[in-house]
Amino acid sequence: MERGYMTLLTRNGASSYFLGADGETGPEYELVRAFTDFMGVDLKVQVADAFSKLSGQLQASQGELIAANLTRTPARELVFRFGPSYNETLVKVVYRRGQAKPRSMQDLAGLRIGVIAGSSYEELLEEASQTIDGLTWDAVQQAGMEDLLLAVAQEDFDVTLVDSSIFEINRTFYPRLASAFTLDQPQPHAWAFQRDDDDSLAQQAELFLALARDNGQLAAIQERFENHSHQLDPVGMHTFLKQVRARLPKFMPMFQEAAETYGMDWRLLAAIGYQESHWDPDASSPTGVRGLMMLTLNTASQLGLDDRTDPLQSVDGGARYFLRMKNRMPDRIPEPDRTWMALAAYNMGWGHLEDARVMTQRQGGDPDLWADVRQRLPMLTQERYYSKTRYGYARGMEAQRYVRNIRNYFDILVWMDTRSHPTLVASTDRAETPSTTSIN
Repeated sequence: MERGYMTLLTRNGASSYFLGADGETGPEYELVRAFTDFMGVDLKVQVADAFSKLSGQLQASQGELIAANLTRTPARELVFRFGPSYNETLVKVVYRRGQAKPRSMQDLAGLRIGVIAGSSYEELLEEASQTIDGLTWDAVQQAGMEDLLLAVAQEDFDVTLVDSSIFEINRTFYPRLASAFTLDQPQPHAWAFQRDDDDSLAQQAELFLALARDNGQLAAIQERFENHSHQLDPVGMHTFLKQVRARLPKFMPMFQEAAETYGMDWRLLAAIGYQESHWDPDASSPTGVRGLMMLTLNTASQLGLDDRTDPLQSVDGGARYFLRMKNRMPDRIPEPDRTWMALAAYNMGWGHLEDARVMTQRQGGDPDLWADVRQRLPMLTQERYYSKTRYGYARGMEAQRYVRNIRNYFDILVWMDTRSHPTLVASTDRAETPSTTSIN
C-alpha cells in the first residue's frame, strides 16, 4: 500500500489473463483487479512463460500473489500460503473423437498422455500411478492448456487432463475433442501468497472474497467468461431470412445512411450488425458490450456516443469504429483483404491482428494477404507462438469465425439486393435501385 501497486503473477490464456480488444482482461485478472480496487492500489501484471516458474517468481518477491487457476493441493500447501477457495472445478480427461473412448483411469495405461509440467494434473497422475501399472505421461514445459488440447486434436497425444471450466471455454474451437470421463475429486482454486510470517495480504484477500461472494461480484466475473460460443454458430439460413423479414426493414435506412455518410457498403455494415446482435438494439452480453453493433462502454465513449442502445448512434458508431480499424491498415493492402483484416481487428483488437501479420511474415507468408493471415490466427491461442508476440494470447479462432460469418451474411445480402428481393424493400422513402457492386 505504501508502494501504491500490487503485482499479479499469472499465465497467458483464456482462463486467466490475456489482452482483449479493449485491453487487459481474463477471469483471474478481473478478479484480482477488483481486489486491488478494494485495497486502493494499482495493479501490475507479470506473466510467467511456464507454469512451473510461478512458484520461483513468488518466492523471489517478483509479485505478491499467484492467480492462474491454481489448484489447492496438499503438496502445494507446504509451499504456499493460500487464500480461500473462490472456485471449484472437476478434472476432465479429454480424448479425440473416433478413437477408443477411455472410461476410467485404468484405461489410460499405455496411452500417450500429455499434461502441463508442475500442474495439479501431474499430481493426480502421480497418485494414480501408484496403483495402475503402465500409466506414464509427458510433462510438457512452456505449454498452455490450449497447446495440449491442440496436441490431442492433432494426434500428438491420445489424451490430456483439463479443468472442466477451461474445457468449456475452449471446446468450440476443438470440435474433434470430447470428454472421455470426469474425475470425482473437486479441484478447489485459490490464490497463492508467500508462506512467511506476514499473512496480512492473505487476510485482506479472505475479506475481499467473502464480500465479493456475498454481493455477487465474484459470480458476475465468472459469468462474464463462461463459454458464449453460441454467438459463433455458422450461418443459419432460416434464422437469417426470418430476421431479414422481421428486423432489417426497420434498421435498413440507418445502415444505408451511415454507409452513405462514411463511404461504406451498407450491406457489409448490416452484416456486421447481424453478427454482433442479430439486429437487436437491446442486445447485451455478460462482457459488457451492448446495442445493435455491440460496442463496449470504452469504445462508445471514445466515439462520443451517449447511448449505446440507441440504434442510430450504435450504427453510426459501429461504422466509424470499423473505418478506424480499416484506415490503420497500410495503404499497400488491397481490397478485399483490407476489409477482412479490419473485421478481424474490430473483433479482437488491432494489436492482435498486427501480431498475426508479423507472425505471418516470419513464417514466410504474405502479411498483406488475408488468406495467409487467417491461417495464423489460431496460433494466437498456442503458447509457443503467442509467447513471442507483443500482445500475447488472443482468441484467434473466434476472430477467424467472426470474419467468415460476416462474409456469409454479406454475400447473402448482396445476392438478395441485386435481385431486388422483396424483403429488402424497406418501407421508407430511402429505398433506391439496388447497387450491383460488392466486395469480392
